[in-house]
Amino acid sequence: MRQPATALRADDRNESANRVAAELIAVVVAVTRGEPRVLTIGGTSALPSGPFQTTHRSLQSGLRSWVEEQTHHALGYVEQLYTFADSDRTQDGSHRISISYLGLTRETAQPGVAGNAWRNWYEFFPWEDHRNGEPAIIRDDLLPRLTAWAAGKGEAAEQRVAITFGAWNEELVLQRYELLYEAGLVPEACRDGMAAGQQDTTPGRPMVLDHRRILATGIARLRAKIKYRPVVFELMADSFTLGQLQRTVEAIAGRGVHKQNFRRLIEQQELVEETGETTQATGGRPAKLVRFRRSVLAERGVTGSKLPLPPG
Repeated sequence: MRQPATALRADDRNESANRVAAELIAVVVAVTRGEPRVLTIGGTSALPSGPFQTTHRSLQSGLRSWVEEQTHHALGYVEQLYTFADSDRTQDGSHRISISYLGLTRETAQPGVAGNAWRNWYEFFPWEDHRNGEPAIIRDDLLPRLTAWAAGKGEAAEQRVAITFGAWNEELVLQRYELLYEAGLVPEACRDGMAAGQQDTTPGRPMVLDHRRILATGIARLRAKIKYRPVVFELMADSFTLGQLQRTVEAIAGRGVHKQNFRRLIEQQELVEETGETTQATGGRPAKLVRFRRSVLAERGVTGSKLPLPPG
């Protein structure tokens, strides 16, 4: 039976209210000269992203298309990261779902792409870099302000501060950022009305929408994954020194590792082989060049290959 025109208009209104827009967003990571870098657009305030379209063959092909169009950088290794679909993610009258991906690559110049840049990810999260010990920002700024905030929230809030900023766990990147957001200590919280009147926010480069939250998720995933899968080699050149490999792992993890223990773990896993060549680019005595044994991926595809992060 044909519905009355008034009913059709009501259905149209409901359909508009329930409209869902899918966005594809990329956390593209490289490590350059021992520093972790992320590819940004929009004057360094955003991650590469774009809507999923019916012309895209798949979600991942759509992501690759947007990244290449916006940055002129073709992606290599990519894995799905997380789908952000919180109820308050609305934009232009639609509920916005962000399907994020983690891409690992090597940094290249971005000629002719205005507003795009590779940025050190510690510019966005200065409290996450513990390679030279605990950053002063934690002791002098974050902990006093978080402690004062938690005192008015009860025991659960105090425990969250102790867990996330106490005994350091490098994988809790997202939990630390979300705690700072909830406490109103990052600019995004002020922008979103979570900290009305709060002007004195924590140092760290802000990003549009919830892109810094998505970046935190990507960092946490990579910090966890380098402990049980050899994905770090996706960030390395075809040949490299063990020192360069160690600095890459340290850059990602945000803390130092013991040189001899690290090399012993690499040898035990048989992850690299010598190329027969050396380099003097590192200074001092010539260093042996090695390469990743890609056959490891086939040999241990079922059980996995570890690249453990040893104690610092």
